[in-house]
Amino acid sequence: QVQLVESGGGLVQAGGSLRLSCAASGRTFSRSPMGWFRQAPGKEREFVAAIKWNGGNKIYEDSVKGRFTISRDNAKNTVYLQMKSLKPEETAVYYCAAAGRFGRTAYEYDYWGQGTQVTVSS
Repeated sequence: QVQLVESGGGLVQAGGSLRLSCAASGRTFSRSPMGWFRQAPGKEREFVAAIKWNGGNKIYEDSVKGRFTISRDNAKNTVYLQMKSLKPEETAVYYCAAAGRFGRTAYEYDYWGQGTQVTVSS
């Protein structure tokens, strides 16, 4: 059974930092793209960042460029999202996604985690 389990969410003040982790089990994703999405209450799920299997190609949503960094450790079957200078409007549930195609849309990914809540207070 494939599972993606996110961790690292929590409450942080505006301008603060968090590091999210997503540990995969049930199969290896070392040859698969992985990504992060987020969904705020009442809004659609939106793309945040994605990384190719070898870490050599990364893409970001424009508003997080320069503040968020996606990385991966294939030996641990884990992907990370380092978030800095967080803003209140980035409060959302953050989801990890894996496999499928490398891209910015949710339908391109086959597996999803249950999400981790990130709350940024003003």
